[in-house]
Amino acid sequence: MLPLTDLLRALATGDLSPREHVDDVLARLEADTTNSVIVLDAERARARARELTALAARGERAGPLHGVAVGIKDLIDVAGLPTRCGSRLLDDAPPAAADAPVVAMLRAAGAVVVGKLHTHEFAYGPVGDVAATGPARNPHDHGRVTGGSSSGPAAAVAAGHLALTVGTDTGASVRTPAAICGVAGLKPRRGALPGGGVFPLAESFDTVGLLAADAGSLAAARSALGGGTDGPPGGAARPRVGVACDDWWRPHDPVIAGAVRAAADALAGLGVPVAEQDTPGIAELTAAYPVITGSEAYTTHRHWFATRRGEYQQATADRLAPHADAPAYAYVDAQRTRSRLGAALLDHLGCDVLLCPTTRLRATPIGVSEVEGHPVRASFLDLTSPFNLTDRPVVALPVPVPGLPAGIQLVGITVGEDVLLGLARALEGALR
Repeated sequence: MLPLTDLLRALATGDLSPREHVDDVLARLEADTTNSVIVLDAERARARARELTALAARGERAGPLHGVAVGIKDLIDVAGLPTRCGSRLLDDAPPAAADAPVVAMLRAAGAVVVGKLHTHEFAYGPVGDVAATGPARNPHDHGRVTGGSSSGPAAAVAAGHLALTVGTDTGASVRTPAAICGVAGLKPRRGALPGGGVFPLAESFDTVGLLAADAGSLAAARSALGGGTDGPPGGAARPRVGVACDDWWRPHDPVIAGAVRAAADALAGLGVPVAEQDTPGIAELTAAYPVITGSEAYTTHRHWFATRRGEYQQATADRLAPHADAPAYAYVDAQRTRSRLGAALLDHLGCDVLLCPTTRLRATPIGVSEVEGHPVRASFLDLTSPFNLTDRPVVALPVPVPGLPAGIQLVGITVGEDVLLGLARALEGALR
């Protein structure tokens, strides 16, 4: 599959028609071996591709994503398809009556929605191995996890099935699977892409995001959906990059540490100011995340959990259960900690962009909860959730390494998506 930027060029020049592209994508998805696909909308997708091909033949375009096939995480409503959220509880879910706003935006931009993709059950996990349909499988090694919870969207891009997918990110769920599968992911600020029509995990943090092969493709997709202008006007001409240096950010896998160093060196080689950056209070700030998320998730699930607990996957039930009797003051305290320490951290940082690893481990074997004494879930979540707590835009980028993929994050501290994506594109070029 061509990266989105090349695909857009081929569709624009007529070297590839929407019909040819969508037929190719559907064939790839039908032959998928990563368990990424939940349901295809093949008949409607082919019909729309024929319409777009005819439109192009008349010299017209439906929008900037004219003819591009897109897959949607099965947490997000697509009209005519059920939203099952990776759970047996929703086996009998009726077809959605309407598209989620982000899906409507994609269609308005000319994209062709081809189907729904795997999610960790109810998006409540950063691993991608807990779902009614079984675990998603990493395209680099089918015995290993994809990361989650946007497991299918990441795996489908990494496997070459799709050039663009849509996921959600509450604490890790775009960035971790991007890192684990070796693709690029964008977590905008909350609400930058509309969050309606998305089944909630924790509404304080739930954010719609994008996955693609590279930063250039993310930039093209984001521009097609209204652009990433969530930072100060003009942003920073030469953003100062701080490399997170506290022990908190130290990966368990030395290959990931090497990827961060390589990214820092590449940025410095481009003339970008790079310096070490401490992050005081990061552990205490991050500890507020599971309290807030768990409380909000349990609030959503409390009626089902009381009457249909046995239909949840065991791992999901185990995560929800402690919040059944949690006192209200614990949630309030966690929100106050988030507000206080989040503001203090952002005030302290002396950089425009923070560079850090995405995860502490690379892809782990399916079914393994701990590696050399390191819990997998925490290793996939603790380095990403601080930026949901502080609502920062983030680009997650793969760094070329031997073996399984490794990824880094570029976090916008004083700049928005536009500057981040420009920096990420420059970094990609320097790393190649």
